[in-house]
Amino acid sequence: MKIISIGNSFSQDAQRWLKKLAEQNGIDLDCVNLYIGGCSLEMHWNNIAGNKADYDFEPNGEGSMGKISVNDALSRDKYDIITLQQASGLSGRPQSYLPYLDDIAAFAREMQPEARLYFHQTWAYETDSVLAAFADYDLDQKEMYRRIEDASEMASKLIGAEIIPTGRIIQRLRETLPEFDYKNGGLSLNRDGFHLSLDYGRYAAAAVWLYTFTGCKIKAAEFENFDLNLLSKIIKTVTG
Repeated sequence: MKIISIGNSFSQDAQRWLKKLAEQNGIDLDCVNLYIGGCSLEMHWNNIAGNKADYDFEPNGEGSMGKISVNDALSRDKYDIITLQQASGLSGRPQSYLPYLDDIAAFAREMQPEARLYFHQTWAYETDSVLAAFADYDLDQKEMYRRIEDASEMASKLIGAEIIPTGRIIQRLRETLPEFDYKNGGLSLNRDGFHLSLDYGRYAAAAVWLYTFTGCKIKAAEFENFDLNLLSKIIKTVTG
């Protein structure tokens, strides 16, 4: 399975542990992230239209292998899956998706007609995030999550793509597992108020991606220096 994300740092988060988790579950998978920090759908489309080689080519959750354009990246290999997403601060503002998402999806399908298209649903910010965009959601994590859900449903229907429900699972972990109840002393699934934590946040996103793409039963095993009990609870939440 070959996956490419026309993304930003949030797809970077999701891909960090994806290949390793796939290997632990006997799944042959390679992934590439096309990275520009904070890149919105509008910027993606303008870069495609201008064939701009402004993206870091990041294979298998590792660092950049150099600069590339979306056009060249989609021409150099055959992919099974292409993921699209909005910039995090705009993710709950459906008007910001138009007309760019539809244009990008059409371009991706023209370049890779056999690939499946997915829309990556990103997550709400941490409750005490100081990122300026959080004010657009009244500094309310649940309000941001609700609006991301609504916008993701719209996006999915607009381009006929399945949702990768990362945001839904991150919120479920926050609300159902005491270990991640940040407001009451639990671990935050974010490292800076908006990006995922380097351990369990990124692991949860990888599990969501792997389960969404394959439907396979995922097993939790020893992983870096993470707590195996917590990994098991994350997997149960993802697959349950």
